[in-house]
Amino acid sequence: MVGRGRPSRASVYERLDRALTELNERLGGLPSPKKAQTIWDDIWHLEAHHSTALEGNTLVLREVQTLLEQGKAVGAKTLREYNEVRGYADAARWIYSQALEPEGWHDGRLLSITEVRRVHHAAMTPVWDVAPHEDATDRETPGSFREHDIHPFAAGMTPPSWPLVPARIKQWVADVCVTGDGVRKGQRLTDPLPEELARLHNQFEQIHPFLDGNGRTGRLLLNLILVRLGYPPVIIMKRQRAAYLTAMQRADAGDCGALGELIARAMYDNLNRFIVPNVAGPARLVPLAALVGAEFSLAALRQAAQRGRLDAIQGPDGVWRSSRKAVDAYRETRNQRRARGGEGKP
Repeated sequence: MVGRGRPSRASVYERLDRALTELNERLGGLPSPKKAQTIWDDIWHLEAHHSTALEGNTLVLREVQTLLEQGKAVGAKTLREYNEVRGYADAARWIYSQALEPEGWHDGRLLSITEVRRVHHAAMTPVWDVAPHEDATDRETPGSFREHDIHPFAAGMTPPSWPLVPARIKQWVADVCVTGDGVRKGQRLTDPLPEELARLHNQFEQIHPFLDGNGRTGRLLLNLILVRLGYPPVIIMKRQRAAYLTAMQRADAGDCGALGELIARAMYDNLNRFIVPNVAGPARLVPLAALVGAEFSLAALRQAAQRGRLDAIQGPDGVWRSSRKAVDAYRETRNQRRARGGEGKP
């Protein structure tokens, strides 16, 4: 059941489809990290903060930004926590670079087993250096599959016995590549794209191929898949932890809808928070959602457009579009009205 004022899951998927079409057809697709470093740095900071916070890391965003930009460990946190963020950030940076400008050895496949292991190695080595897993053998270091069985999860799901892990991961990678080929060729998927992504993400977590760090590695691999397909990466916010875990539990039981919706919303948010406003010029028309900021909410911009105070057009798809230049002009006239004692409403 959809709450009052909350769009349905189907409308979330439709909205994302329109936004992705606009990104690719009107704005030329995702900008490369080299051409738009600021965009990717903003995503990098938030992803490293929130994805590690989901696992219990207590660094606040300011501490994460200082650590990544200046190499300074501010605050009074444990070395393990700083290294968790640093390891995750190193892996994410590698993923962003590989996604749009892959190294020469990359064979064109969406994902390989070597890359799965490399992502885990990058994310977990700094942690392992100061706090290795107490049960790990010499063959279970970062990048190596577990040789221990995992106890059943709280909700009841039990990862496969460790001798089955290599074969299960091989099959999972093959499934990722088949799904990716279908997306690239424009083939009709069995389920909406966000739910296919949710299924793949959940299956990796069910396999739980490593002794530790599976959640972080799974989210990093999800973003590698997304960006290689030309989609924005996702950030699961720490405030969404309960919803994320519940959605994963539902996916364990075969219902990927809630997890798919969460992924779709995260893709749309990153698209409008970082990418569209930066790749579109100041006079280029973009959806109002991409122009939202601290000063104007989406509702305020829509109301201003409907009243004719913001230069905007409503397309046949029902989406209002305007530009940063138009919003700047609207801000100026709005401030002038306020200075004259006029109303402050949109």
